Amino acid sequence: MKPYRTYLILFFVMIAWGLNVTATKILVTNFLPVTITGIRVLTAGLTVFLLLFLIKKGRWLTKKEFWYVFVASLFNVVAHHYYLSIGLTGTTATNGGLIMGMSPLLTTILAILFIGTPLTPLRGIGLLLGFTGVAFIVLEGSEVTGISFGDAYILLSVLTQAVSFILIKRVAHTLDPRLMTGYMMVIGSLFLIVIGLFEEPEGFAGIIENSTVPLWLIYFASACIATAVGHMLYNEAIGKIGASEASIFINLNPFFALVGASLFLNEKIGFQHILGFLLIITGVLLGSGAVDEIRNRRLRKKDAA
Repeated sequence: MKPYRTYLILFFVMIAWGLNVTATKILVTNFLPVTITGIRVLTAGLTVFLLLFLIKKGRWLTKKEFWYVFVASLFNVVAHHYYLSIGLTGTTATNGGLIMGMSPLLTTILAILFIGTPLTPLRGIGLLLGFTGVAFIVLEGSEVTGISFGDAYILLSVLTQAVSFILIKRVAHTLDPRLMTGYMMVIGSLFLIVIGLFEEPEGFAGIIENSTVPLWLIYFASACIATAVGHMLYNEAIGKIGASEASIFINLNPFFALVGASLFLNEKIGFQHILGFLLIITGVLLGSGAVDEIRNRRLRKKDAA
């Protein structure tokens, strides 16, 4: 797959993930957060394996692959989703969105430190512009009032996810990232469900009592589309273009999250949001290496001529 096609796929994944912020907020508001997150991720993992079975890509892991997947699941699923679900119940959308916008920066730094990803001037500018765009969007009409426990949990969720992206890159050359996604989700979700049993003894009873058809539609859309298909495609992209390049697209999440909030929660999008979106798009093009790729392709054509 050519790089620009991967970039396009990532763009649509970010739309799904952005809308999933609204879906997740609704779910953790109506149900106990860890319990609903555990079964949602388990549903997503089983969906991944169903899709892999249909395309005949399923197989058992080798011993070495299993340990990479196991450790990655502790970061990418258990820690990330645990801290995220709890954090969303204890912080403002402004603070949470700003902190989540730090993910590309953290991932790039880790990629530079551990897998030798170069930080070119254009990529650095792209990171700065992307982060600035996130700040424009999430700070619209609000003020950052300080670090609450929810802020700290969101930060931990972003950091653990960034670590998992590096681990995924380490094993992606031998293991189909889509298969890795399924194993991580199933393994991680089981841990989350057990944690939920201890921390939220009434979790499953609450799900039964508060269930409605709209909530279950939101649940399955979140689990099957955003979480299952979205993570399959995203982890596959990490294996193709690298952790830091793929993570740049996470800057788009706050914008699409606000679009979802506007459509489903009647929140307004102002000029500052549009300006932030344009900055993010510019940051994605520079930070992902797309501009470098276009320039290098033109240079190769010129040299060949």
